[in-house]
Amino acid sequence: MVTFERLLGRMHELADLAGVIGLATWDQETFLPAKATAARASQLATLQKLYHQRLVDPALGDWLLEHARAPGDRGAMVRVLNLERERALKVPERLVTELATATAHAIDAWKQARADDVFEPYRPHLTRVVALKREQADAIGHGGERYDALLDGYEPGMTVARLQPVLSALREQLVPMVRALEAVRRERVDPFAGQHFEVAAQERLTLELLTTMGFDLEAGRQDRSVHPFSGGTHPRDVRLTNRFDPSDPLVAVFIALHEGGHGLYCQGLDPALFRTPLARVPSMGLDESQSRLWENLVGRSQAFGGYLFARLQAAFPSQLGGVAPEAFAARVNRVERTALRGQADELTYNLHIVLRYELELGLLRGELEVADLPAAWAERSGALLGLTPPSPRLGVLQDIHWAEGALGYFPTYSLGNLYGASLFAAARRALPDLDAQLREGQLLPLRDWLRERVCAHGHRRDAEALVQAVTGRGLTDEDFIAYLRAKYSALYGSPL
Repeated sequence: MVTFERLLGRMHELADLAGVIGLATWDQETFLPAKATAARASQLATLQKLYHQRLVDPALGDWLLEHARAPGDRGAMVRVLNLERERALKVPERLVTELATATAHAIDAWKQARADDVFEPYRPHLTRVVALKREQADAIGHGGERYDALLDGYEPGMTVARLQPVLSALREQLVPMVRALEAVRRERVDPFAGQHFEVAAQERLTLELLTTMGFDLEAGRQDRSVHPFSGGTHPRDVRLTNRFDPSDPLVAVFIALHEGGHGLYCQGLDPALFRTPLARVPSMGLDESQSRLWENLVGRSQAFGGYLFARLQAAFPSQLGGVAPEAFAARVNRVERTALRGQADELTYNLHIVLRYELELGLLRGELEVADLPAAWAERSGALLGLTPPSPRLGVLQDIHWAEGALGYFPTYSLGNLYGASLFAAARRALPDLDAQLREGQLLPLRDWLRERVCAHGHRRDAEALVQAVTGRGLTDEDFIAYLRAKYSALYGSPL
């Protein structure tokens, strides 16, 4: 019988390979020279192939079987790695390398198409990616919905049959709320309009906010990318990126809070789990619960808003020195339809997710082709959001996810909103001084509470089981809807 230490050694190898892949993909979206796309595509294909080979090695299957009854963390490591291996066994090595190559080229094509605001040059690359993702879903297997196979890779156990009612219920509740608030909308002056905010000052402010959150900048860093993301190689090497708009510093501020939430999750993992299959989030919905919690439930809260605005005024005294806190609160919590998901308010955000989910479902079912995406996007945007994007950059080209091959990812943002609201409600119950702490910019008590109850556990438990243990309930929209009703009824002076 092989020792567990030898099995652990294979786990370490896989974690190290994944870390190098993470570094290569981070570099691809930050510092890679323009002419290096083909070289990086080949490198990523080779690295992904090596990872796949080590994962599907028959010897590893034997070792996992031998230790299937291991107790505690060891048993959880075996369970999680075995699930990943079983999924990988169904996907041929050729498809692994073809996907790595195709997505590397698609990302580069997406960047250029977005810069030029033209969809057509990107179309053949995305067509290739979608075809490969359909093949991948069929290889993994499904009960009739290809989407289930891909969704399971981000949210284990989730299916279209369960997800559809969740998103439909959100849509049915949120659309009337948006309409009700539009009916009582007051004209407000935007304190940020027509002003210039130096990018270097914005960058300093975002680093300050990350430090205030408790993000360790000696175990991570923030850089710039076209589409913000979080990644890295290890919980002690967490890479965040941001995007800076000289006309609006709130773009970077809320990106920092969002990506910082992801970063805190990674940095909060129990060191005993490092370089094992448990040193990861159990689902992307739970990961997004942290980013959405820090971005919205903290960042846009009345309690933290005063502190945040004071830091903005200190960074930009000539632009914001004479602005009233009430004007700032109204600006960061205004409800209005926008073409951009990343800048959508808390009520309309999930409608953006429904839009992408419906298009992805059509693509995977073969009911929609990539060439028809711009028109389909415009149609669904009109139906869900009441507006048509004025250009591809503000519509079908705004997100990098499809270029990365991440079909099935978008619903995890909505699941994250639901999990995040339930976790924040539990934090309020456990931390009676939370609002007072937020007003003073004291974010470490909340970070430590989330770290102890959520982040440190990694994948010891599945996502919904972990949330149930912390909050007393599983996946539900009740906390999220109650939060929105209370907050926006007060802000708009009209009951929802």
